[in-house]
Amino acid sequence: MAVYRTHVLVCAGAGCVSSNCKEVEAALQDQLAKVGLSEEVKVIETGCIGTCDLGPVVVIYPEGVFYQKLTPDDAREIVDEHILKGRVIPRLLFKPAHSDDLVERAADMDFFRRQHRIALRNTGVIDPSVIEEYIARDGYAALGKALGEMTREQVIDVVKRAGLRGRGGAGFPTGLKWQFTHDAPGDVKYVVCNADEGDPGAFMDRSILEGDPHAVVEAMAIAGYAVGASQGFVYVRAEYPLAVERLSRALEQARNYGLLGENIFGTDFSFDIDIRVGAGAFVCGEETALIASIEGKRGEPRPRPPFPAVKGVYGKPTLLSNVETYANICPIILNGPEWFSQIGTERSKGTKVFAIAGDINNTGLVEVPMGTTLREIVFDIGGGIPHGKQFKAAQTGGPSGGCLTADHLDTPMDYESLKALGSMMGSGGLIVLDEDTCMVDIARFFLDFTRDESCGKCTPCRVGTTRMLEILTRITEGEGEEGDIERLETLARTIQASSLCGLGQSAPNPVLSTLEYFRDEYEAHIREKRCPAGHCVGLLRFVIDADLCRGCGICTKHCPVDAISGKRREPHQIDAELCTKCGVCQEKCPFDAIAKI
Repeated sequence: MAVYRTHVLVCAGAGCVSSNCKEVEAALQDQLAKVGLSEEVKVIETGCIGTCDLGPVVVIYPEGVFYQKLTPDDAREIVDEHILKGRVIPRLLFKPAHSDDLVERAADMDFFRRQHRIALRNTGVIDPSVIEEYIARDGYAALGKALGEMTREQVIDVVKRAGLRGRGGAGFPTGLKWQFTHDAPGDVKYVVCNADEGDPGAFMDRSILEGDPHAVVEAMAIAGYAVGASQGFVYVRAEYPLAVERLSRALEQARNYGLLGENIFGTDFSFDIDIRVGAGAFVCGEETALIASIEGKRGEPRPRPPFPAVKGVYGKPTLLSNVETYANICPIILNGPEWFSQIGTERSKGTKVFAIAGDINNTGLVEVPMGTTLREIVFDIGGGIPHGKQFKAAQTGGPSGGCLTADHLDTPMDYESLKALGSMMGSGGLIVLDEDTCMVDIARFFLDFTRDESCGKCTPCRVGTTRMLEILTRITEGEGEEGDIERLETLARTIQASSLCGLGQSAPNPVLSTLEYFRDEYEAHIREKRCPAGHCVGLLRFVIDADLCRGCGICTKHCPVDAISGKRREPHQIDAELCTKCGVCQEKCPFDAIAKI
């Protein structure tokens, strides 16, 4: 076996792949060959490291030096200077947004230092295509322990005592779900993994499947043993081709090692997993719609009860959890329920993975203990708001969630605290919004998404969300009327109370949440025909400050519709009737004489 003095980890999650990490990796390999170090230095293609806005990313071990935003030329320089001569390259190091100091080691970055990784324990650390690397980090030891030392009931008891709750959104106790499926009568049962991650800005499940697929495979096998199932399905969306590829390879490797299939570890337990690729319908994230899709039917929800634990895939008892939930199972089995339950809060145990995006300096995946405050996530880990802007709100829980304001920055991020504020955990999407964001338009954006993704089966969701979207669109276009706010609230409550599934029941949440905390913005749109954030084009007006205007004519030259007039060296004017509100004049004015109001 070859022994390497240096390992170079190249982030090859989907985000870094889109940033051309493959070219960086190829440049590293070529340069290492040229300088004769291919036998001493190993380049490893790993999963998502988490710093998605900094890709392509490379981490060099054993030093732990973190290089970011690399090009193929940078990669060649890393080989010549760092690996060959031992010289760290300062210009490629990470620089925090609010500091002039360069951070050399990944372990010293606040982004990593403040996290507690359980579900993400292997992502960005191992090569997900090599099963031996997973096994070297205690992979499949939990399955061996469950099959060799524990009864089915003992496995379920450990999961229950750990306090793990479903990470897909609802937060239902995972151990109870396992117990219900175990207790349901029937010789045939199924285990399903929901990887149909559809929230805008959410990519936690995708990154785990891409970076640590065996963690899900092993956990599903343990679940199969616990509930008495011999067949599992991973339902993953077609928009995740890299996840499908790496999961398929992991399943093949597990079968070749005898970790899936007949008589696993020489026991009488047999279990296998198949992949089902979804067509991208957001509603298929709802468990009964997902089950229908697995069966080859149209992905539409059905009334519950019966719940899937009693009647699921092909009418048989089915255990259904999402990727992140399964990713916690193996550490719980190996380390014990007490270890897991001491992390987090009294009612929200363990850690939670968040995908932080939007107006924030450090975009990416973070895993923190439940109860970590929003302030810590946004400012300590996320690096705060870019360009010196003020924090305005954070949308949690995706299109089904709600917003938290600056007054809520010290809110613990756990199930109960978010629910009390009219929001929700959801799958873990966290979109940060700065002072220039129009909250009315944010509500319109999310409602437009859920209206589009409604399966149309029930009238409250199909028609109600359409009516709400029409009202919100009118308001953002300057045509809002008195009574629109009350109409939105009435429609929202009706849709919540009468929709068939969770998509419709939660679709009005962003509207109700923004109405509660930013009602004045709705009123300004309707009564003053003004967007306080200066975002809604239909309510914008550009004016030239006569005291600041030098009459240089630059704005006139760049206006695409000739809406600006005036004599040279005299203040100019904008014809509001002709102006298309493109903002080019404001962008080009060298004297900041043009204001958007």
